Amino acid sequence: MEILSHADIITYVETNIGTFHEKRLSGLNSLKLESILKRKNPYLFKAKNVTTADHIVRGLIDAFLSSQEETIFGEWLEGLAVFINNKVYSGWKSGISGIDLEFDKDHIRYIVSIKSGPNWGNGSQLKKMASDFQTAIKTLRTSNSQMQVIPINGCCYGRDNKPDKKGIYFKYCGQRFWEFISGNPLLYTEIIEPLGHKAKEKNDTFLDMYPKVINIFILEFIRDFCQSDGSIDWKKIVELNSAIMQPK
Repeated sequence: MEILSHADIITYVETNIGTFHEKRLSGLNSLKLESILKRKNPYLFKAKNVTTADHIVRGLIDAFLSSQEETIFGEWLEGLAVFINNKVYSGWKSGISGIDLEFDKDHIRYIVSIKSGPNWGNGSQLKKMASDFQTAIKTLRTSNSQMQVIPINGCCYGRDNKPDKKGIYFKYCGQRFWEFISGNPLLYTEIIEPLGHKAKEKNDTFLDMYPKVINIFILEFIRDFCQSDGSIDWKKIVELNSAIMQPK
């Protein structure tokens, strides 16, 4: 076991945090109104009595960005976790399907599936992860039948006070997860400050673009999905979203 220095974390974050901001900005840049309209529930907007183009457009964009940012930053945190574990326990990014990290400690091979938070999946997704763990264990024991393998669902934030999931795998969240991969019980608080590196500068660029995209989408929405009296053409929206596609 090696000692992880705070300087190592700062250097990694400052070198790599730009990737998160760039993907976030790229996602905003690449948005298309029709694409996100096709993915959202038009009946929900109508049921909530949404009556203006501005309200619909902001709702669409904000929901998309929130989901996208969670995904992008979850992937980024996974990279940070692998980096930290590599520094401390010489862990590595796994090549086994469904497994993000592998490392050895006290003659045990740990296989880790990393998620952002504790409430990341439904029943089917949890079963899929458990199946991936079992497949990974069989794969690893092919070359060493005596290998002790313990599967871990690691969550970067939150808590779960019952980590033993019926002997199938363990679920470590928040402080427990970061301590597990680093040996440092305080790491979960120590990583928060470096994450703000150039955050204001990057966010200012994003906030400069955001209202421009809003305005462009409002103009497009009024042009394509509003009637001459300014009311929303709900029939047209539902048809875009749900009509049977005619063969070309």
